Amino acid sequence: MATTTIRVSTETRDLLNDLARRTGTSMQQVLEDALKEFRRRQFLEALNAAYLAAQTDPAVQHVEAAERAEWDVTLLDGLDELEEWDES
Repeated sequence: MATTTIRVSTETRDLLNDLARRTGTSMQQVLEDALKEFRRRQFLEALNAAYLAAQTDPAVQHVEAAERAEWDVTLLDGLDELEEWDES
């Protein structure tokens, strides 16, 4: 794997070193794991914001309700309407 050098503060370097020592991994691995977690958190925060915006937008709610209604008619596709469910 190719590597590069980045500049960080002495405090950040010491923190990376401490975390690496505590976890038994390299400073590089600690940094990579932290960045992956940060990216994941940013994605989830953006997703939550989008869901919140969709929940407060009547136009989006109307489109979603229409789509759900379309899918609801497919629930029994391929099943005989008189067929009883076996609950065993």
